Amino acid sequence: MEAWICPKCGRTFKRMEQQHYCGKPCTVDEYIAAQEESLRPKLQELRAILRAALPEAEERLSWSMPTYWKGQNLIHFAAAKKHIGLYPGGEATTAFAAEFTDFDVSKGTIRLPWESELPAELIAKIARWCWEQYAK
Repeated sequence: MEAWICPKCGRTFKRMEQQHYCGKPCTVDEYIAAQEESLRPKLQELRAILRAALPEAEERLSWSMPTYWKGQNLIHFAAAKKHIGLYPGGEATTAFAAEFTDFDVSKGTIRLPWESELPAELIAKIARWCWEQYAK
């Protein structure tokens, strides 16, 4: 198998057209714009849910992921190949374990499949819980 070199950033990958970031995005807008076009609407939808739930939180990038911050990181999200990762932390996934029956969850991570509807109410509830627990 022949290596593929991204014409934008010059990085080498094993697979042709490997999805990646060409440099680090500096804003959430840049992060979303760097994703595949078909994925952007779902990311924008998640962003809108989190903004509405956390109006006083600062939106920033942390660990190259969209993050909502108030004195410390409250909640993050990131695009992955088969899902959107929502990262509210281990305490949140434990606190809401009974509500995750339809989701793939591991400590601190909730995987939201691209093809599924976003559970807006649950996401907002988790985000507000993170605000109550972590905001300084």
